[in-house]
Amino acid sequence: MTGLIDTHAHLTFNPLSGDVPGVLERGAQAGVAHVITVGTDVADSCRAVELADRHQSVSAVVGIHPHEAAKVATGAYDELGELLRHPRAVAMGEVGLDYHYDHSDRRSQHAVFKAQLEVAQDFDLPLVMHCREAIDDAVAILQERGFDGRPVVFHCFTGTVDEAKRLADHGWRVSFTGVVTFRTSEALRAVARDYPADQMMLETDAPYLSPEPVRKIRPNEPAHLRHTAEFLARLRGEPLDQLIEQTTRNAEAFFGIHTSAIG
Repeated sequence: MTGLIDTHAHLTFNPLSGDVPGVLERGAQAGVAHVITVGTDVADSCRAVELADRHQSVSAVVGIHPHEAAKVATGAYDELGELLRHPRAVAMGEVGLDYHYDHSDRRSQHAVFKAQLEVAQDFDLPLVMHCREAIDDAVAILQERGFDGRPVVFHCFTGTVDEAKRLADHGWRVSFTGVVTFRTSEALRAVARDYPADQMMLETDAPYLSPEPVRKIRPNEPAHLRHTAEFLARLRGEPLDQLIEQTTRNAEAFFGIHTSAIG
């Protein structure tokens, strides 16, 4: 049977970072073949690449989260470039804008986002987007920088059918976390119910966002991705094996990786 791919987790975050072999083993037992761990600043991206270098079932995404934009040091983009040259680095992210928390001022967020888009263009790698309450500006900047039709995923999407269609019109996709299983997420379920099968990808965003029926369990971890997959298969009226195989093929194609099947 094909194994799931957790396309977005933070294995470098506590408490997952203290037991990465155990996290990966529990994931494998639940049918998760591969985990993509995502950096949030230069130091965290270094840790992500180092972790991926040690574990065959892990790949790394390198970038600066908008929360960290006000703290970016001179030379950060050169360091990101060096990390992106590593064969275990498969994308740039998570980059973007966050107007919900505004942990960094918006001017800094815009500057850091645009600078990272330049780096991403140089390396011709996929882009993993963080976008919260900022879709208009995010779309405008991506268009301005020539990302129409390029591989872009808006991770942890919680928007509407119209917003998902707007992104699709630019050739971009969204990925689904355990949020889709929450009782309050009917609008998101409307997106997932009819989302194109050949575009769908799944993630945990671990250690956050544990899905039902393990929502009260902390931390979230890749093993819980199976609950999200089972929920989506029921929602879409598809066999679970079919949904797993399709979402894995999608993730492999998007990130340019190849994973092993789990028997």
